[in-house]
Amino acid sequence: MRILHLLASPFWSGPAENVALLAQAQRAQGHEVTVAVDRKRRDIAAEEPAVPRFQQLGLLDEGGLTLSVKSPPWEIWSDLRALRRRTVDVVHTHFTHDHLVARWGTPKGAVRIRSIHAPRSLRSSLPEAAAYTVPASHLVEKLEGRHRPVQVLPALVDPMFKPPEDRNALRRTLGLKDTHLVGMISTFQQSRRHALGVEAFAAFHQQRPKARFVLVGDGALLEATRTQVTARGLTEQVTFAGYQQGQDFAKWLQALDEVWILGLGNDWSARAAAQARACGVRVVAVNEGALPELADARVEAPTVEAVVTAALSGATAGTRHPTNEHIARDILALYQQAAEPRR
Repeated sequence: MRILHLLASPFWSGPAENVALLAQAQRAQGHEVTVAVDRKRRDIAAEEPAVPRFQQLGLLDEGGLTLSVKSPPWEIWSDLRALRRRTVDVVHTHFTHDHLVARWGTPKGAVRIRSIHAPRSLRSSLPEAAAYTVPASHLVEKLEGRHRPVQVLPALVDPMFKPPEDRNALRRTLGLKDTHLVGMISTFQQSRRHALGVEAFAAFHQQRPKARFVLVGDGALLEATRTQVTARGLTEQVTFAGYQQGQDFAKWLQALDEVWILGLGNDWSARAAAQARACGVRVVAVNEGALPELADARVEAPTVEAVVTAALSGATAGTRHPTNEHIARDILALYQQAAEPRR
């Protein structure tokens, strides 16, 4: 099967890593798979660019698509023509711009699949597709009225996310104390609720005085969070690990006992929770996206009391997350179902 993923983003963030892992898993099962990304936006110093990553993985599509929301009409028209000339069996779109280009440019005989990565895309103007994916099971019903196959596309996890061989030794290499470590592992922005996390840890620390808080990431609210930590008298109990990626990010995650995920960004598959579970790290999470399906302890409301209650509950979930191979097989089956003549 020849599969082309369209991802109109220049960033290695949001759904990009999930798309890459899906493409790799599909390729491992013998299919021809590439990913086209935004080639126009280059002034993206604040975030890691996607092109080098997909290039390194051997997945970057070189079919001449600009695929950018910043394209003028004539570039979009050029993308339509370039896509229409492609020889593929599946065009799998991931953002609204991708879907609009594919709506008019899908090659004859190919099926068009649309992945929804956040609920804001679920609106009446959503273009038609042969099948859809959603990031969480509770969103399936939102598309039932379209009478098209719908499949949950869960978070895929890189094999480097696994329990550490020696967590105490790993902590020493990172300069962390061998005590109960709670972490948050996301960009410092409003939706991730770091301010709530700091207040909740202050209350949690009163119950668990030896606990320490590890904050991994960067972003617009980093300095505001530092100021809050100082104001709460937690400077000695909080470690700011900075932005980490790849194996370094995996090591910081492996060092934790539990991670608090108190909000999601533009990818509701809750990949960070799946990565944490793969590392043997307990997940305390709010009720957003796929988080409830991956949480060991659910935060019933975004309040200090609810976070502390969930963290202290000791609850753990016994469910196992599907492997990348299993997820890829399910999505390939969706492609085949979408290609069948409608009755």
